Amino acid sequence: MLYAIGDLHLSFEADKPMDVFGKRWVGYVDKLRSGLSVIGPEDTTVLLGDLSWSMDLEHAGADFGFISNIPGRKIILKGNHDYWWTTASKFYKFCQAHGYADMWVLNNNCYFHGDLAICGTRGWFYEEEKQGTHDEKVFRRELIRLETSLQAAGDAEKLCFLHYPPVYRGYLCRPILDLLHRYGVKQCYYGHLHSESHALAVTGDFEGIDFHLVAADYTDFCPIPVKTSENS
Repeated sequence: MLYAIGDLHLSFEADKPMDVFGKRWVGYVDKLRSGLSVIGPEDTTVLLGDLSWSMDLEHAGADFGFISNIPGRKIILKGNHDYWWTTASKFYKFCQAHGYADMWVLNNNCYFHGDLAICGTRGWFYEEEKQGTHDEKVFRRELIRLETSLQAAGDAEKLCFLHYPPVYRGYLCRPILDLLHRYGVKQCYYGHLHSESHALAVTGDFEGIDFHLVAADYTDFCPIPVKTSENS
């Protein structure tokens, strides 16, 4: 089985309790433990960013210990609050040093689940009025990373996983949507939106792509089965 969930916002070693963001987050670690218990050792889980509040890997050990204990393969995206991130090689060295197994970074690459290609990147918000700014440079890099990931999938059926939504009510990121159309993506999973922002989420069909919000507080802290031929 293939699962997706984002925005775990773990803070075992950082003073960033999420219950200040509303009652939905009260006891969220226990909710996550319960929700993630459906995952088995033969499964793959895509984690869509904002995983740990720690500012560096040195202080993220307990958070990734929690993630490592999720059975099966874990495929990780960066989120906008993943300040611990530096490079994939440093993350893999960190995992090796702590004995954390079967965690893989989705960054300029793709992974396969049967005949399906798991593609994606963090993404970024795009605003035309910010042309020439740092935000545009970050967005352009993310666009390149997404296309690199989609190209790596070859002719396989492609699933796209992003941290930032490429579309929500009142916003549309045409460059990312154009890439998804160009590479034949029919399903896109994203996180980032919380609390009142859930009302902005676009879910279901949009321009022929099936969109899913999988931020943990939206899914009641349960991983969502990704639609595949084996469970659709």
